[in-house]
Amino acid sequence: MKPLSGQRVVDLTQNVAGPYCTQILADLGAEVIKIERPGSGDDTRHWTPQLASGISATYATLNRGKLSVALDLNDPPGQAALRRMLLPDDIVVHSLKPGSAEARGLGYEDLKPNCPGLIYCAISAFGNIGPLSSLPGYDPLIQAFAGIMSITGHDGAPPARVGVSLVDMGTGLWSVVGILAALAQRKDSGEGARVDTSLMETGMAWMTNPIANYSASGKLPKRMGSATAMLAPYEVFETADAHVFIGCGADRMFQKMATALGQPGMAQDERFATNAARVANRDVLHRDLEAITCAQSTDAIVDTLRAAGVPVSAVNDLSKLMSEPQVLALGLHQDLSVQSDSGASTTLAAIGTPIRFNGERFYNGHLSARVGQDTDTVLAVSNQPEPTA
Repeated sequence: MKPLSGQRVVDLTQNVAGPYCTQILADLGAEVIKIERPGSGDDTRHWTPQLASGISATYATLNRGKLSVALDLNDPPGQAALRRMLLPDDIVVHSLKPGSAEARGLGYEDLKPNCPGLIYCAISAFGNIGPLSSLPGYDPLIQAFAGIMSITGHDGAPPARVGVSLVDMGTGLWSVVGILAALAQRKDSGEGARVDTSLMETGMAWMTNPIANYSASGKLPKRMGSATAMLAPYEVFETADAHVFIGCGADRMFQKMATALGQPGMAQDERFATNAARVANRDVLHRDLEAITCAQSTDAIVDTLRAAGVPVSAVNDLSKLMSEPQVLALGLHQDLSVQSDSGASTTLAAIGTPIRFNGERFYNGHLSARVGQDTDTVLAVSNQPEPTA
């Protein structure tokens, strides 16, 4: 049995944050019913690159494991159909603008009387209260707002976006955490709960360390490329053929690194003997270490430092990453087959949920390629009378 087997989730989300949340719940065993606009469906269906099935790779990888039901939630019949679908202990996840669900009669207080065990997760851009609560927001916008861009990139260069959607996907993860906590509470109380998450709160949470350091020092953090203000060396170095990351989180680790690279005296140099000294002399340290790494291949440095127990990695591109023996050993990615109505098929490498139970990784590879593909099936088994207030 998967951990969430028997639990049903009604998914009113689109784009990235909400779908990532519900895809994790699907992997963990929940039945996830994705509600989409008739005709066009989730906006991410139309992003690029497109698969042979006529949907995007983004949509496919974030919405596997879900059934697709087409309902127009702007019209009263669609709203009524959704209310009829709901069971007393369902989970509802939505990413509508604050107030929008309530305006449609689909708010938590609207649904709770007929669904006492309802767990209701509302995902927004800036939170459901406050002066900016009604504004839309996307991952890079929140990276700018929450200060993430201000510390990302290289000194003297413009602010940069972190290359992955860490705010969107992080919000999906926090939503899962909240939902699982509500499920645990419901086992004792029998009552559901409302869970609120937002992109802005996630962005602020990811800035926990920089905010604490700024509060303690009064100094605004600078953009430092791959380096970190707290440690040195803890950054990327050029090699003879590419780049390598070396991280020394303690003085003893620096001593191991210096010895392994054939420079034991470097650890006795007063400029580098302690982390505080290395941070103060970061530029000189980087120059001296890079003179060593540039004379060797990436593989040689990685082999040498791993043998010495020093944290090190090549800076992998995706083609190298997907063939890494460690990645293959963990079975983290699976082949997702996506078929169109015409029979055209595409195979996509999709990353599974990074959790294993008793050594097993759960992966739900079902994908409804067509908008509303499962509407008749789902409504036929959950077409209850319209709940009364």
